[in-house]
Amino acid sequence: MRQFALNPSKIRNIAVIAHVDHGKTTLVDGLLKQSQTFRDNQAEMTQDLIMDSNDQEKERGITITAKVTAVEHDGYRINIIDTPGHADFSGEVERTLNMADGCLLIIDAQEGPMPQTKFVLGKALASELKPIVIINKIDKPGSRIKEVEDELSDLFLELAVHEDQLHYPVYYAVGRTGKAWATIPADSEAKGDLSPIFDAIVTEIPAPNVELDKPLQMLVTALAWDNFKGKYAIGRISRGRIKPGDLVVLCKKDGSQIKGRVDGVWKSHGLAKFEVTEGIAGDIVQLTGVADAQIGETIADSVNPEALDTIEIEEPTLKIYMGPNTSPFKGQEGEFNTSRQIGQRLNKELEVNIGLRVEESGIGYLVSGRGELHLSVLIETMRREGFEFEVSRPQVVVKEESGVTMEPVEELIIEVPAEHVGAVQMEVGARRSTLKEQFSTSKGVTKLIYEIPTRTLLGLRSILTTKTKGTVVVHSLLIGYKPMGADLPQLRNGALIAWETGLTTAYSLQTAEGRGTCFVGPAQKVYAGQIIGLNGRRDDMEINVCKAKHLTNMRSSSSDGVVQLTPPTILSLEQCIDFIENDELLEITPKSLRLRKRQLDPNKRKRQQ
Repeated sequence: MRQFALNPSKIRNIAVIAHVDHGKTTLVDGLLKQSQTFRDNQAEMTQDLIMDSNDQEKERGITITAKVTAVEHDGYRINIIDTPGHADFSGEVERTLNMADGCLLIIDAQEGPMPQTKFVLGKALASELKPIVIINKIDKPGSRIKEVEDELSDLFLELAVHEDQLHYPVYYAVGRTGKAWATIPADSEAKGDLSPIFDAIVTEIPAPNVELDKPLQMLVTALAWDNFKGKYAIGRISRGRIKPGDLVVLCKKDGSQIKGRVDGVWKSHGLAKFEVTEGIAGDIVQLTGVADAQIGETIADSVNPEALDTIEIEEPTLKIYMGPNTSPFKGQEGEFNTSRQIGQRLNKELEVNIGLRVEESGIGYLVSGRGELHLSVLIETMRREGFEFEVSRPQVVVKEESGVTMEPVEELIIEVPAEHVGAVQMEVGARRSTLKEQFSTSKGVTKLIYEIPTRTLLGLRSILTTKTKGTVVVHSLLIGYKPMGADLPQLRNGALIAWETGLTTAYSLQTAEGRGTCFVGPAQKVYAGQIIGLNGRRDDMEINVCKAKHLTNMRSSSSDGVVQLTPPTILSLEQCIDFIENDELLEITPKSLRLRKRQLDPNKRKRQQ
């Protein structure tokens, strides 16, 4: 066991916050490497995005879950909380900010403050965190530091809780190369390191204001597991001390109390953790032995247990049905496919994903989250774990106020080259949106700001990406609720639907190609009612894609030629979710994504119309 004596005045707790892709995780990499956290020959010294540990974070290039790490600098222990930048994972930001006393606000020197910048900064200032602003990526050709500083001043003026928050230090950095300066450098290629940031954390961020001699209180903010010690309850000690072997009381959310004993006290250092003899107020620790602990509950003194306020999380905005697969191919590709297994997995997810809500709905479940990406990450995770299930089209979560149904409304910010502005305005205008602002930026692109209902945003990103040839940048942020508007007409064309179960043939797919866009290739198994393509017209069409060419005794160069097919359009998980309408489902297995009609029988389907 490692002895690690500290007093609260030598502790600094900071959260790293920013809009998605503004360089948070890259900057944390630099702090880890330049604090001698790793040996020179360790693999981490040559890696990027060290804190993005799971597969989806690496593949998507975004942070999904908040991570806690720590470094040492000049005798100070600096606890660093790396938070997600995407609005769909804002629950991760909300639950972790209470562990910090200050924040590093990272801003892209070219893009400036973005929608999620406003959200995370507002949360940080409301939590009374001391901000340090870092204008990152100053080496970009389109860097506009002075304009960004002016935009930041306006943002702080709008969000500040009190006047002291209007005075904040500003630093300039190139996170990719691990360099920062207190003033704008003449040359971003000049020599430098992150010493100014370390010094700013020590001098600008206040030490934790805590009481060491009062009874223990610690709010559980995160959970972790390993096969060695089981569950770790992670949080910041609000007051008192904790040692291995101490008796504690777990104050549950329902008001009940469970007695327990702490087996071990652990602290983070880089990507590792080490066991210590004592944890003190103001520090972030990981406790083992409290197996029933859940996020938002309090671990308190056994003699005088007092619960802390639970973490307040904003409500979900989207819900999706998730249930066992009911297609003719059910059970062929997944290891876990029963309603009970799906329910157990969702309950396990609720322990760590506090922005999620789950309720039973028939043989399946209604899963509510903060956005399409929030839900699709969960779906992809379960898929990779061997689950087989089906999901419906996402629906907005509405609420009643004084007898009026209210729906969520978002601020939509679109940046697009001038030649595609017309296409964007036509598509967004058809979705019950209101244009609030439009202007050209110094980057030579047009910025459009809309107010738009969340339900009409579904599928918009992929459509705009296609119509603008991948040049559009889309961001949205929940801004409130408004009375429910009229239903949106179906904007998508009809579907091409398989007529019978069997193997597709090149001969019949050639006919399907003449009707629209195919999602399947030859020699693929399909079933009656499965969607195999997008019709060129507004209505659905059944088509036989398993029909083989009849053999004849006629021979000619034209009749026996090789069939030339266009490669099928393969939709990603998010594109599939965006594609389906209310009468359709998405079948998800570890190996396949299949679009289908909710009612597979064509006669019953026609009677329901």
